[in-house]
Amino acid sequence: MKITIHAIGHLKETYWKAAEAEYLKRLNPYAQTEVREYDDLPSKQNATPAEETKVKEKECEQILRHLKGSDFVVILDLGHEQLTSEVLSESLTKWFELSGSSIHFVIGGSLGLSAEMKRRANARLCLSKLTFPHQLARIVLLEQLYRSFRIARNEPYHK
Repeated sequence: MKITIHAIGHLKETYWKAAEAEYLKRLNPYAQTEVREYDDLPSKQNATPAEETKVKEKECEQILRHLKGSDFVVILDLGHEQLTSEVLSESLTKWFELSGSSIHFVIGGSLGLSAEMKRRANARLCLSKLTFPHQLARIVLLEQLYRSFRIARNEPYHK
């Protein structure tokens, strides 16, 4: 099994990098997992909707270039329903079956995802209705993926 997380923005702080490294290490026995970072593009404080759309399109274009038509893509989407950890575990199992054992997760930039990326998605995942810094969203996703594997295998951790 393989998981690729495509994330707009780079982890800069040592504590985010350490948390990411820890969960990547924990995920290793379950799935080959990698994180690909892409540049987050600057946007003006009072950008027009058209300017924001351009930024989202350019950010997501970086990711879309690395996706094949057959890739199974799950986007993080605040507009989707939230799942429990148990339901996410079931969904992850189903997504692996549908994908041929490879899943691509996409975390957008601060403005969100382009319309094209949303159309490209095979599934959507909402980690929370709360707004998180993108660095934290990445760590929460990694932790929940780890938890999902543990739940699916009835291994201790999920309590």
